[in-house]
Amino acid sequence: MNIMNVDYSTKIPNNVNLSEDRQVLKALEGWHPGYIDWWNDMGPDGFQQSLVYLRTAYSVDPRGWAKFDYVKMPDYRWGILLAPQEENRVIPFGENHGKPVWQEVPGEHRATLRRLIVIQGDTEPASVEQQRHLGKTAPSLYDLRNLFQVNVEEGRHLWAMVYLLQKYFGRDGREEADELLRRRSGDADSPRMLGAFNEATPDWLSFFMFTYFTDRDGKMQLHSLAQSGFDPLSRTCRFMLTEEAHHMFVGETGISRVVQRTCEAMKDAGISDPTDVAKVRALGVIDLPTIQKKLNLHYSLSLDLFGSEVSTNAANAFNAGIKGRYRETQIEDDHRLQNSTYPVLKLIDGEIKRVDEPALTALNMRLRDDYTQDCVKGMLRWNKIISLAGYDVKLTLPNVAFHRQIGEFRDVHATPDGVLIDDATWNRRKSEWLPSAEDGDFIASLMTPVTAIGEFASWISPPKVGIDNKPGDFEYVKIET
Repeated sequence: MNIMNVDYSTKIPNNVNLSEDRQVLKALEGWHPGYIDWWNDMGPDGFQQSLVYLRTAYSVDPRGWAKFDYVKMPDYRWGILLAPQEENRVIPFGENHGKPVWQEVPGEHRATLRRLIVIQGDTEPASVEQQRHLGKTAPSLYDLRNLFQVNVEEGRHLWAMVYLLQKYFGRDGREEADELLRRRSGDADSPRMLGAFNEATPDWLSFFMFTYFTDRDGKMQLHSLAQSGFDPLSRTCRFMLTEEAHHMFVGETGISRVVQRTCEAMKDAGISDPTDVAKVRALGVIDLPTIQKKLNLHYSLSLDLFGSEVSTNAANAFNAGIKGRYRETQIEDDHRLQNSTYPVLKLIDGEIKRVDEPALTALNMRLRDDYTQDCVKGMLRWNKIISLAGYDVKLTLPNVAFHRQIGEFRDVHATPDGVLIDDATWNRRKSEWLPSAEDGDFIASLMTPVTAIGEFASWISPPKVGIDNKPGDFEYVKIET
């Protein structure tokens, strides 16, 4: 079979010759009904019978890998798609640097690989669960369709990880695959594995922040795993990154459109002070200080996903050739890091200081720094919108010590500028920096659905171009009435 194209003649579309792998096919077919039950229970609420204009992958050739058509979400063809195998690929880092990649799981790395795959797999259904009620308050059919595209692709990414578990990890893998359908985002007894994926996504500004900041963490983790010496994991992640790009596009352009609409409304009303929250809110748009608070929240939650700044687990995974760095093959060093150092921010005698640590144990810090640099690019675009509107305000990323639950700064309080403060000051002032209940109530008051074709809610601008180059009055979702 041509590995670039996908076989859609089976219940489980794939480009991994499942028809010749009877044992894995049987395991996946056994898992399929539970997945569909999970999707119907925990997927988008109220729209399962709506026709949605979705893209479906039919090839893994980056020049033409997706087709667009109307489909009901439970009928979406979730598939198992791996990027093409690279001939003579070698492990690009660690103690096994330069040796041929593994097509099977090395016994000594079995537990580490399984855990990484399970953690990645657990985030995919979690975000669907977090976003399942958002459809009912969508600001347009365009945005509704983008939400559902993100959701079905997170579902496909779950399938991608389940395939690896089922094929390469035997009974343990099958049990882990079942557990991925049992956990629930925010559940007191059986929560998802990572903190950010148990937070509520109560409104569309939260959704845009999530897809910008939290999905960007996903991008960095997938890039690191795409370097893996375990070739099936590398190939899986390489194709997932193709789909992940749209999720971050939804976040970046969504926030751009919110900022654009706010600036237009302020300008039209003659408001010169964008921090006059009451005046701006009276216009039916989201004020820039509240957007900054939401940004502070989602960025800080996403930083926690990188784990501790100094980590022996990260060092061990790198040494083993399991998980590399962001764009590992483009880095100019020995790819072994035996004698290298990397600067790490640490809390020393009550001050935040930069300390050189062994580069091997500072891999999480390096990946987090790469993430922060990537986050800044979108913010430049948002700030340009504000500047062009004539306002001297900038959205900024808070200091890495702000609002942290994991790592070096988990036991201290800091302002967004990185000034350490005591508990009393934090409790008195945190609503200046993080969304308050009042902020949440205001945003919720704007979340009324707009389902007329080509129309948009008052708090967000239309996009510059449609999905698949469709015109502004295109019916992206045919809603059942």
